[in-house]
Amino acid sequence: MGDDLEAELREQFRSAFEGADYPVTDQMDLVPALPDGPGTRFEAGDFSVSAMELAANLDGHQEFPYESVDELVDDVIAALKSEGLL
Repeated sequence: MGDDLEAELREQFRSAFEGADYPVTDQMDLVPALPDGPGTRFEAGDFSVSAMELAANLDGHQEFPYESVDELVDDVIAALKSEGLL
């Protein structure tokens, strides 16, 4: 995946999750911040995933609590790479 696609996804994740009340202690703390709830989609290039699919794919990779949106987004990107999705 190119740097521009990763940057686009990073911005989408940041925008979607920045409205959560930090610190967040689990995935459910993020749902109210999502513009379309669990159906919120993140898309860049050929990559497309809903928030619900994202949560399922990243289960076990995330280390809650997260104190900031940037900390959360860094972990999401790293987990997607680890799973071979990016």
